[in-house]
Amino acid sequence: MLSAFGTDNPTLSLVQVATLAEMDKSAAQRFTHTLERLGYLHKDPQTKRYVLTPRSLDLGYHYIRAHALSERAMPYLLELSRTTEESVSLTVLDGAEVVYVVRFTSRYMVSSNVIVGTRLPAYCTAPGIAMLSRLPPAEAHDILRRSELRAYTPATTWRMLELIAKLETTASRGFATAIEEIFTGDISLAAAITGVRGGPVAAVSLSVSRVRMSPEQAEQEFAPLVTATAQALSLHVLPTADGPRWS
Repeated sequence: MLSAFGTDNPTLSLVQVATLAEMDKSAAQRFTHTLERLGYLHKDPQTKRYVLTPRSLDLGYHYIRAHALSERAMPYLLELSRTTEESVSLTVLDGAEVVYVVRFTSRYMVSSNVIVGTRLPAYCTAPGIAMLSRLPPAEAHDILRRSELRAYTPATTWRMLELIAKLETTASRGFATAIEEIFTGDISLAAAITGVRGGPVAAVSLSVSRVRMSPEQAEQEFAPLVTATAQALSLHVLPTADGPRWS
């Protein structure tokens, strides 16, 4: 229900909440009442419309604080950001999407729609391709088949055979690139942070404006730094019975 709210739906009526959350009106009424009492929703007494409250940020805060991933990665990402003066991010794979859990923006960036918590398709983002390339091929191909493949820009790689070829190229050289594949003018590079068995845990990515640098220049200058950062963080991933954890 909380995910029904967003940029396109900053406020919602009860009927809209029920429709977007795919539940009947009586169930929606019970849940909105509970969420309002817990402080996650506010109901305007005049319009009867609901809006998220600042308390909803607690959910993301608790996730970041409960996972050693972001805390351990922070100094590495900060150093990469300071060295390059470009936007640097840490992302994790969630189904067919990547989720940004840490982000340092560049002083050269005029505007960006990418903030902590942003979800983007894995198949057309550099961190998504970087992580998919470290999965067993059958698993990566299954994620691609479950993705809503389409062209976000004229440069988007979205056809299945081309994506499979891109995964193979990325796996062989150790980093991924996405040149204006989802945002016009954006060059993105990423490398996967891996566990001891080689599977992806997260990804380090860096974005630079094409106005300031060509794709070839960006790759030559930043790919080694992004890859080195991901490799350094991979050394902190330890195996456990419940999955990878951070030292």
